[in-house]
Amino acid sequence: MSRRKSWLSWSSGKDSAWALHALRRSSEYEAVALLTTVNDGAKRVAMHAVRESLLEAQAASLGLPLVKVPIPPQCPNALYEEAMARAMAQARAEGVRDVAFGDLFLEEIRRYREEKLAAVAMNAVFPVWGLDTRGLAHEMVRSGLRAILTCVDPKHLDGRFASRLFDEDLLQELPSEVDPCGERGEFHTFAFAGPMFAKPLAVRAGEIVTRDGFVFADVLPNEAAASSATM
Repeated sequence: MSRRKSWLSWSSGKDSAWALHALRRSSEYEAVALLTTVNDGAKRVAMHAVRESLLEAQAASLGLPLVKVPIPPQCPNALYEEAMARAMAQARAEGVRDVAFGDLFLEEIRRYREEKLAAVAMNAVFPVWGLDTRGLAHEMVRSGLRAILTCVDPKHLDGRFASRLFDEDLLQELPSEVDPCGERGEFHTFAFAGPMFAKPLAVRAGEIVTRDGFVFADVLPNEAAASSATM
């Protein structure tokens, strides 16, 4: 029995990476492309603020085509939904009826995705839904998944965590009220190594800035680095 073709909503972070890992082990779904919204002005992934060039490097190492959805800065919701509707029309034209997400437990987000996709004759798939986030965070690290914290919400987590590696030391230091996977938006990440990548990306943390109430750590290609999973 052939597996159902699915696009994966790709944020560039660890949860998306783990969702891809789960899809590749699934007998029901086959990930055939990555879907990402990109701030057309800044040329960066929305919210995670990852450079478009690094997004493309991720896709190359993952071995999947990248479907970019350009949106303007401070994109109104109506424009966002129009852009996504066009992308979904492309998916249907390619025989795809499912979009997978790395969401873990936020019910309102799941309902929103399901309703919006149903309106354009598409289905939402949640391959990592309901997993215990504390256990999952440790499993990610043990598997070899490596990521950098690119965005921190200082209302929930000290901004000094921006640019940190997502590793056991970080998990030990996170306050108890912070979800270990940052599912409530406490932090966002850029994944650069792990079992879903053909090879690690050589990257390093750059400038840290505060903007729009969030603390961002820029991620840069590490031209001098060896091809390893460390920084």
